[in-house]
Amino acid sequence: MAWTPLRTKSFVVKDGESIVNGGGGGGVGLLFSCWDEIEESEQWQRGIYYALCASYALVSFIALVQLLRIQLRVPEYGWTTQKVFHLMNFIVNGLRAVLFGLYKSVFLIRPKELHMVLMELPTLLFFSTYTLLVLFWAEIYHQARSLPTNKLRPAYYVINGLTYIIQVCIWIFIRLSRSPVAVETAKLFFSVISFSVALGFLIYGGRLFVMLRHFPIESRGRQKKLYEVGFVTGICCTCFLIRCVMLAFSAFDKDTYFDILNHPTLNLIYYLLVEIVPSVLVLFVLRKLPPRRVSDQYYPIR
Repeated sequence: MAWTPLRTKSFVVKDGESIVNGGGGGGVGLLFSCWDEIEESEQWQRGIYYALCASYALVSFIALVQLLRIQLRVPEYGWTTQKVFHLMNFIVNGLRAVLFGLYKSVFLIRPKELHMVLMELPTLLFFSTYTLLVLFWAEIYHQARSLPTNKLRPAYYVINGLTYIIQVCIWIFIRLSRSPVAVETAKLFFSVISFSVALGFLIYGGRLFVMLRHFPIESRGRQKKLYEVGFVTGICCTCFLIRCVMLAFSAFDKDTYFDILNHPTLNLIYYLLVEIVPSVLVLFVLRKLPPRRVSDQYYPIR
């Protein structure tokens, strides 16, 4: 999804030369002219969408490598929250890579509602992936404060389940009504859940950060954990707030609209800001492997 503002331009012919007037001076007019040239060029479309495909494939590969590294380090622990987080990152980014790699087939698919499902399903999975990180931090915070944790995981499942059910209902509403209001509702819903995730990171990431700061930092490892929580909280809050604002703006402003195929540059900027760059940064910050488990069967040599 991408948004584009309404703009006008005029062409004035003087002494055999064409002057582009974008309403804000020659520089702005030239910028709009270059922008339109890129947007209408099939070569630019192909290059940008394949670049997005390659970027998502790289992020997916990094997540898979990290998952395998953790599995080799601690295979006896089974599917921990950390492993599931990297697995979901692998799935989300891999799905995005496939969609952008087949962009012509996906963007021109009919009915249009099926195209929306294909493009919005990874967004839902992205939401589930990062709410899992919020859950992980909430469990750490509650355990450190001796608070009950038995309701946190059921709450995660309920919230995600309701989110998927509501989104399916919105897709059905769009299919049956074929009204612009239904599309606006879908954008507002994604805007609301993006704000909710940002708020979740701010609450539990902020609480965990403050709690760590009050603890005596005696080791380098604890100092790294403080930086890790702070950086990931800032990155995730920023990316989800950007998504929230852009979706809300596109829903309320009638002069903006989303059009995947015809706006490759805006799609490049949008997906870089809300998914690719945040995912790379979070995976980099969380690259540390868990400590090896000391075997109970170990005996010293005599």
